Amino acid sequence: MKLALLACGLLISTTAAPLASAQTESEPPPPSLELRDFRPRSMLRVDATEVERARFPIVDVHTHFRIRKWDSPDKFAEYLDVMNRRNIAMCVSLDGQLGPELIAHRDFLEMHAPGRFLVFANLDFQGAGEADSPETWAVNQPGFVNDCVEGLVEAKRLGAAGLKLFKEFGLGYRHADGTLIEIDDPRFDPIWEICGELDLPVLLHTADPAAFFEPIDATNERWEELSRRPQWSFHGEQFPTREVLLAARNRVIGRHPNTRFIGAHVANNAEDLATVADWLDTYPNLYVEFASRIGELGRQPYTARRFLEQYHDRVLFGTDGPWPEERLALYLRFLETDDEYFPYSEKPFPPQGFWMIYGVHLDEPTLRDIYYRNAARLFPQVRPHLYELTQDPRLKP
Repeated sequence: MKLALLACGLLISTTAAPLASAQTESEPPPPSLELRDFRPRSMLRVDATEVERARFPIVDVHTHFRIRKWDSPDKFAEYLDVMNRRNIAMCVSLDGQLGPELIAHRDFLEMHAPGRFLVFANLDFQGAGEADSPETWAVNQPGFVNDCVEGLVEAKRLGAAGLKLFKEFGLGYRHADGTLIEIDDPRFDPIWEICGELDLPVLLHTADPAAFFEPIDATNERWEELSRRPQWSFHGEQFPTREVLLAARNRVIGRHPNTRFIGAHVANNAEDLATVADWLDTYPNLYVEFASRIGELGRQPYTARRFLEQYHDRVLFGTDGPWPEERLALYLRFLETDDEYFPYSEKPFPPQGFWMIYGVHLDEPTLRDIYYRNAARLFPQVRPHLYELTQDPRLKP
């Protein structure tokens, strides 16, 4: 009997298989979709808080009015209206350069918005040299460092508030033989030293997001962004590793304790706040700002909130703008609310990664420090204007 049942079962299974196969073959193939066309609409129903105006006046320490071509009267007036609506008291424009360019940029900002802007100087590593001939660049000519030191002394006299170094320092500027210049090259020590003597904070953009140093493949969380902008990738033997770049920057900070440094974009390590915390503990002359990094901070809201509260006196507000007003509103929403699962950019497609962010709902003392008090510590020239706006006794002349 058991054998008969077994045989019957075997017969059923063998005769049923062709039928299942036929059904599978008749089904239409599943729909396919290119990743770049993926536009999911969240089904969540959660609070959406509109923060129309920052709770306290803000000093935005990371803006690019020249690079982003907002230095025309019409566009500048447009953003000044945004600043007034959103309670942006002051901005730091990081595109001052040196000499006549610094004077022109300073005068433009002061003419159109008196007392609302500070300007950082920049160093010209290429000068009049040819782009593809680094041996002709200014940085490879005798006297470059001395010229920079003298230029910074003059910049301070002209009203510059600091020095900004771009990511090309470590990833683009080259020796005469074509090799990349190291960030901690000791021949640049006089530059960092004079900045300390002149009380010019140095804002360093070193390296880039972690994903930019990984292969552009199926495991890269920012594949879509890098597939559109492959020139943003620094993966490969032709570039130093991200770890090498950040370590070199930290050695500079450690060698010059009397100079204050600002690590742009959360010291370009917003993906690893524990390590940034270690750096802040190690280097008391280091500050950070979060321009273009609320997308990273907002996807780790518990860790980010603890970090921002613990290092409330070392974090500055920055946006990397001027951006559209909608993006500025997202910065305020991230910092001031406990909203859940909202975009970090006004663009319809996430520009940095496939995720949403969560608000960190900072308390009043932390907000005040990040919005304006820390900037007032670094830049004494902003204190009178901020005291007038806030009547904060800590800023009283």
